[in-house]
Amino acid sequence: MLGGMAVLVTLLSLVATLAGGLVALRARDKLHLILGLAAGVLLGVVAFDLLPEMFAQNAYHVLGVPAVMITFAAGFLALHVIERGTALHRAHEHEYEPHGHHYPTVGVLAASALVAHSFMDGLGIGLGFQASTAIGATVAIAVVAHDFADGFNTFTITSLYGNARRRALTLLCLDAAAPVLGATVTLFVRVPESVLGLYLGFFAGFLLYIATSDILPEAHARHPSRLTLGMTVLGMAFMFLVVGLAG
Repeated sequence: MLGGMAVLVTLLSLVATLAGGLVALRARDKLHLILGLAAGVLLGVVAFDLLPEMFAQNAYHVLGVPAVMITFAAGFLALHVIERGTALHRAHEHEYEPHGHHYPTVGVLAASALVAHSFMDGLGIGLGFQASTAIGATVAIAVVAHDFADGFNTFTITSLYGNARRRALTLLCLDAAAPVLGATVTLFVRVPESVLGLYLGFFAGFLLYIATSDILPEAHARHPSRLTLGMTVLGMAFMFLVVGLAG
């Protein structure tokens, strides 16, 4: 009964994700502002949502260092290695140009990570409803609230790295469907909290790299302005309110 309710609730998440992608699709003439906002949202997700959650899910230490921080660093370095490895054969004069459009594969990987995160959101909703209706509803509110931003970021990141609109829309649809699939899986299996914490750490590092090394430089290279900076602050503030009110 509660498992079926979890799957139904994730349909709201599907709608929110598609709505976020639609906003990103329709506002291409304001790309620098979209990128500034997207960077702020990603930073807010990392700082206010993923980092606290990963410590709550996994308390293991390796040589005195939290295991989740090791996967956090691994996530950051993984994308850095991918980008630098792809850039090795490019001329040096392109080193400092806005480079997001040169790596469509990285865009697909980044969007795929967001799809995986949405799948885990669905798992979280399903497991929450397994505990109780109240917990499941609380988790669902948090997920639906920030899935608009997830859809926005999935389309924006995929497009930023030079992928065609059809591919960006495909990944957006996958991102929208992922929570429903995740909630469905919880009807049959359970995910250990410690494993989820390690995953969240890796994903947080991945998003931090995207926000600081790709999206922000690209946003300010196009139209360096206080308004772009203001959109980044607004994105972080939005996620602070979403996470705070949902908690």
